[in-house]
Order: sequence, then C-alpha cells, then structure tokens
Amino acid sequence: MEVNHMAPAPTIAMLETEEDPCRVEVTDMAIDGATLLICLCGLLGNAAVLWLLSFHIKRNPITVYILNLAVADFTFLLFMVISSILYMIDNICSAAVSLTYLRSVFLLSLFSYNMGLYLLTAISIERCVSILYPSCHRPQHLSVVVCALLWALSIAVIAAVTSLCLLHEHEPCQKALISMYALNFLIFAPPMVISSTILFIKAHCGSQQHQPWMLSIVIFLTVLFFLLFALPLSIWSFLQQFSYIFASSQVVFLLACINSSINPLIYFLVGSCRRHCSLVSLQVAFRRVFEELEDKTTCSNDTTMDTLPPAC
Repeated sequence: MEVNHMAPAPTIAMLETEEDPCRVEVTDMAIDGATLLICLCGLLGNAAVLWLLSFHIKRNPITVYILNLAVADFTFLLFMVISSILYMIDNICSAAVSLTYLRSVFLLSLFSYNMGLYLLTAISIERCVSILYPSCHRPQHLSVVVCALLWALSIAVIAAVTSLCLLHEHEPCQKALISMYALNFLIFAPPMVISSTILFIKAHCGSQQHQPWMLSIVIFLTVLFFLLFALPLSIWSFLQQFSYIFASSQVVFLLACINSSINPLIYFLVGSCRRHCSLVSLQVAFRRVFEELEDKTTCSNDTTMDTLPPAC
C-alpha cells in the first residue's frame, strides 16, 4: 500500500510497507512545511494558555479542564513537530529513521489526540449540567478527579494498543486500533456533540446582557473545530484498518494540527468580543472568558459555576 510522506502513518501496516524513493516531492514538502509552521505556532499559543491559566487566571472548575486540554494539545503538536521533521528528512532520501521509532511517535500522538477528545467531552457535559441544573451541589474537586481519571484511561488505552502494535503482528494491532476508535466514536463523541449543541442553543436564545455567555460559546466553538479538523483523522485512520483511503495522510494530519493550534485563538477572539469587538491583551481576553464564572451564583462547595440565560 502506498503512503504519502507526512506525519506518522495512520496504521502500523502502512508504515511497514512504505516506499522510500530518493526524490523530493515539492507538494509534499510544501504541505509538510506548512504543517510544521502551524505546529510551532500552536506550541506557542498553548504555552501561553498554560502560563496564563497557571499563574494569572483565578482557578475554577472549567479552567482545570482547559489547562489539561492545553497540555494535551501541546503534547500532540510536539509529537507532530518531531514526526514532520523525520518525514521531511526521509523525503530527501536520508532513510535512517527507525520503523519502531516512527511507530512509537505515531502511538504517542494518538495518546494526546484521544486525551483531547476525552477532555472536550468532560468539559461539554459539565458545563451543560451546570446550565440545566443550576441548583445542583457539585463536589469541590470534581474537575481534578475527572481529569486524573481521563489521563489514566488514555494511558491505559494507548498502553494496550502499543503493546499489541509494537510486540505483535498486524492483526492484533488492527483489532486494538479498531476497538480504540469504537470507544471514541460510540462512547465519547455523541455526548460531546449533544452537550455542546445544548450550550449553543442556550447561549443563542438567552439574554446575553444579564448572564455570562462567552464560556459556552468558547466550548461550542472548540467542539465544532474538533469535529471539523480533528475528527477526520480518527475517521481516516479507522477506515485505513479496512484498506479504504478517502484522503491524503498529509491533509488529515494538517487538519489535526490546525485543531490543536486554534484553541488559544478561539479563547482570545471570544474574550475580545464582550460588548463590542476590540483587540485587548491576551490576559484580559482570557480573564473575560474564564473568570466570568466568578461573578455569578453557582452550584458547588466553594466553587462557582455560571448559568446561561433561560431557554427561548
């Protein structure tokens, strides 16, 4: 099976059968260069998110999730940078890259990718519950516990896949990958989509003058861009297990990198458009989005969770 050179190949089988022609494809190199540039910008953006949320923004349940999401995105982009550099080197005929190393980078990128999906699901559900049931009593450290459990789940999933893909033949690896994608599609993606849709409807239908709305818009946009830019990688990789190709590997990995890079821009743009859109500092924009929660009544022990306007 022939594979376009780009980021890590979508399946272990494809890595094993990849050809290594001693020639430079201008289009491939251009896309690889664009991907690398986007990843580097995304690393800077997510580093800024980590710095602001860690030291300059008051901690609340949602910022705990956003902080962990920034870690997952930063890690994914870091693996993509390593992968892109390796494939650009390979593209100019320096075929000294270990197949096992390429497999490992690909599987580690899946670990960060999955974690992003798990966190977006948790963020959407928690925010939706806080809106639909504003008088609920929320455990004080629920966000920390949920994030810890999701990291443990992501580690367990990728450890199982890695053990089968690096130590066994193609068939056990294929079954492990299919099971992982089934978990993503059937368990995590549906509640994420439903919850974020509810958030958008509530934010759109309510009176934005009296109640916070920016955080719900941020969550909805983050989920929307995940579906547009990151989900194609899962669908493409899943279909690869059945030897079905519907797009170039370069395109889907480029889209996934855009998704992990765009979240800081979403936070900034939404935070800049409170009453009338105007450019403000990154710190001010983030405070508008994430400290908005502190001004409203909430449902928790010493923890504030904001509510959206009543439904239409």
